[in-house]
Formats: sequence, structure tokens, C-alpha cells
Amino acid sequence: MQTSKTFTIHFWINLTKEHNNLVPIYARITVDGKRAEISLKRSISVTSWDTKTKRSKSRSEEGKVLNIYLDRVYANLLDCHKQLIDESKFITAQAIKARYLGEDDQHKTLMDLVSYHNRNMKSILKPGTLKNYYTTERYLKRFLKRKIKTSDIYLKQLSYRFIIDFEQFLRNEKSINDAQPLKNNGVMKHLERLKKMSKLALRLEWIEKDPFIRFSLNFQKHERSFLSISEMKCLEEAVFNIPKHEIARDMFVFACYTGLSYIDVKQLTKDNVVRGIDGNFWIYSKREKTGETVKIPLLDKALQILEKYDKNVVDNNNLLPIYSNQKTNDSLKEIASDLKIKKKLSFHVARHTFATTITLSNGVPIETVSKLLGHTKLSTTQIYARVLEQKLSNDMGILRDKLYPNGQTLVSKNIANQQN
Repeated sequence: MQTSKTFTIHFWINLTKEHNNLVPIYARITVDGKRAEISLKRSISVTSWDTKTKRSKSRSEEGKVLNIYLDRVYANLLDCHKQLIDESKFITAQAIKARYLGEDDQHKTLMDLVSYHNRNMKSILKPGTLKNYYTTERYLKRFLKRKIKTSDIYLKQLSYRFIIDFEQFLRNEKSINDAQPLKNNGVMKHLERLKKMSKLALRLEWIEKDPFIRFSLNFQKHERSFLSISEMKCLEEAVFNIPKHEIARDMFVFACYTGLSYIDVKQLTKDNVVRGIDGNFWIYSKREKTGETVKIPLLDKALQILEKYDKNVVDNNNLLPIYSNQKTNDSLKEIASDLKIKKKLSFHVARHTFATTITLSNGVPIETVSKLLGHTKLSTTQIYARVLEQKLSNDMGILRDKLYPNGQTLVSKNIANQQN
């Protein structure tokens, strides 16, 4: 669709910039009376310039080469104009200039995309999430430098081949923060972030097709650790001679009975503890990760920990005296070793314990658990929804009593006889 009434291109020399009898040559694009000028990085003597043909009138080899170059520039500018028309873009002199110089959307690069994403997501993403995108950016720059021998590529070069090559690079190269290569899910996380950025480029019309359309992210499911009732009892009744261990244990137990993450526990203040609709104490807070509001009735064990530290918190603005996440996790590992708990204990295990041992295994509906955890989708909660063998046994026992109220079934009798 033609969107302009007039369109002209002509070359001219800038006499105001004469130096050593040489003047620079410019291309002037005019669309509907509005101009845009491009320096062609070429110079010519004033006497050699033909003001009528807008070319060199010199018959020397140098003059011929310059005229061939000017003809090529003219043809390229015409082609840029045609491209914009074919793409139904609004035609302006500046748009043609940008297309010719490779500065419009069609010439956006991968690093342009990464920078745009990170700059515009500062007010949307949480600092921890944004930090992960910065790490992905570092891996992309390392990959470009080591494997493609360049500092950047055009977005149109972002292909399925690029993705699988980047995947193999992540799997085999040393990680940024560790000597060992990334594990599968770490690799998938970086590819997931690249995929989200490519989706953004698609919405911005910086690319025409999704390079991830034939690529599937393959996350490996891992059993998430949680403490059993007996392990919880062992932990709660333990006596510690090291103060930091006692505090780490108490913070962990508090999270086990509230389901709060480390950062959400750390940010609790006295204002977050209120009287609920039932007259009991509740925690009203917002999840740092998602911004979702959480309302959690305080169980007795959690209340006891709050009362224990009520007068011992140095900073009156904080509700609990929690150490840094790293120090807390280091203490929890030492505690697990001392108590012979054969699980990799970290603060996040408390959240799994709340979801599994404290709530779901005691018959709390998964919809309620989802609200308590501050999840935006029920599918997220289902990650935590392990059904313990004891609960399976109890539930099937109830079903058995309903189906066979008179006692043992024929099948169970036969099995018992075989065992005897």
C-alpha cells in the first residue's frame, strides 16, 4: 500500500565542510517534503562534482568507482522504500534512513532484545528474578564470543540451530558461579528465559517467527525433600549448645507451621500479625515472589516461637531474628548431620513440609493449601501434593470399612492363610 505522495533521492556535497579542497557527499531522502540525510563517508573535490547529474564528472578510475558506489546507494535506498511498502509500514524519510542504516526493527540484535527486556522489566520483575536474567545474558555473551566468534547477532539469525547449540554450550561449559557444568534444569531455566525474551521480540514485531516453535523445554522432575512427623519431632525436641543452631531450627520450624519462604519470614513485622475473623492470631502478608496476599492462621507451634522471640529481636521492625539465607542453610545442614536426618536440609524444605506433612497429609484440601502458600495457580500447589503412605493407608482403611462393614474380605482371608 502506497502511503506517500512524493519520494525522491538525490546526492549533494556539503560546501560548509570543505577541507583540503575536499567536501563530503550526502544522500538526501525526501518524503512528502520532509527530509532525512545520510553521510556517505565519501569525499570529492568541488571541481569534480557535477551539480546536474549529482555524480563525479571525473573520468579517472577513482571517479568511476565513486559513481558505481553512488549508484549502489541509490538502488539500496529504493529497495528500502519498496520493503517498507511491502510490509505496509508508514513511509517517512526517517524510516527509509533507519532501514538503510540497519537501525530499524528489522535490524534489531539479540543484545538489543536482552537490553530492552531487562531495562523494561526492572519495575515488573523481582530483583532475584531480574538477577537471573542478567546471568542468562552473561551466558549468551560468553556463547557468542567463544562459539560464534562475535559480540552480537541479528535477531533474524536466532534459529533452532542457535538454540540447540546454546543448549550444548550450557551443558558442557563451566558454569559462571561454579567449576561444574550446569545441570539439566539449570540449562532449561536459561533457555526458558531466552524463550520468554524471543516471545517479547515476536510481540514487538522484531522477528516474524518464534525460533522456539520446534524446541521443547525438558525439565526433570525431582522429588522435593520434606520432613516426616518423626523427623519434625526430633528436630523440635533437640537441644542445642550453639545459639545460631537454635535460632536456625526455630526459624525453620516456624516456616514448617506457616508455609512461608525465607524472604517472607525475614520481612515479617509485628504489623503482619493480626486478629483474624475467628478471633485468633493470623499472619496477613504479601509474598515477595508473586505479590499475592497470604492469610495464614497461626498454629500453636508457630505462636510459641513468636512468643519466644518477642522481646529478643534487636531490630524492632522485624518479627523474628533470622540470619541470612546462606548462614541459615549452613546451620540446617549441620543440624541435620548432628540429628542423623538423612535429608538435604534447607529452608525451602520447611515450605514443602508445611504443604505435605502439616497440611495435605492431615486432610487439608489442596485448594486451601494453595491459598495458604500464596500460589496463583492450583497446578503449582500440586508439585507439593505428595500423598504419604500412611495417609493412603488410612484413607483406604476408611474405604474398606465402608465397603466391608462386617470385617475381613474373602481375598484378605486367602492371603492371610497363604502367609500362615
